[in-house]
Amino acid sequence: MRIETEFDSNYRKVLVAARRARQLQSGMHALVNSDSTKFCRIAQDEIEAGKISYIKRDIPVMKPPVDESGLPIIV
Repeated sequence: MRIETEFDSNYRKVLVAARRARQLQSGMHALVNSDSTKFCRIAQDEIEAGKISYIKRDIPVMKPPVDESGLPIIV
């Protein structure tokens, strides 16, 4: 596992912001001052300020086995 502060895709950035917004909605305090009262915007502001990191697990991608015709074998 690695702690990441840079995002490798916009999709991951949105997922992290959504999870942080849910934490804020549940009562956690914001890590930055924001002009907005919306949790999604506050989470985005925290990410832009570099206050949010995430854990990236090193899980290898498992490709399904294929037969000689190139079709995946479903077990």
